Amino acid sequence: MPEILSISHHDVTGISSLAREIWFRQYQGILSNDQINYMLAQRYCPRVIDAQLDDEKIWWRKLVSDGGIIGFSCYMRTMHAAELKIDKLYIRHDHHRKGYGGMFINDAIKIMHRITCSTLILTVNKQNHSAIHAYQRYGFKIMCDSVVDIGSGFFMNDYLMVMTP
Repeated sequence: MPEILSISHHDVTGISSLAREIWFRQYQGILSNDQINYMLAQRYCPRVIDAQLDDEKIWWRKLVSDGGIIGFSCYMRTMHAAELKIDKLYIRHDHHRKGYGGMFINDAIKIMHRITCSTLILTVNKQNHSAIHAYQRYGFKIMCDSVVDIGSGFFMNDYLMVMTP
């Protein structure tokens, strides 16, 4: 039975590799290879993940099945005291449509309640239609556009989605 656990420092290299695998499969055709590589370096290099593991306002989680990591997520407390953001939620493509995304969302809701937040937010690329529909099935609603300059001439062109469980 798959389970969600906290990521430890010894998981960091594997999470970084898994992010690369997932991102190139998911975002090719949506983002340029240059932007994918830029964002992977910004968000998923081992030293970045490793540093975030020690931040009490960030929760890195892994989905483990048969002894291997098949997905990961990261939740962050936002500057608004009542919000928890699902900043990352990725599952290997060969494990999609098995309810694992819902497991991560329920895990985030548990943490949200534990830290007394009332709203769960996330951003999703506007062209990532399968993810948008999945989040809507779990109760998220599109609130607004979120276009963010991330540097080096790259932008994130997302929707901000919100759920108040």
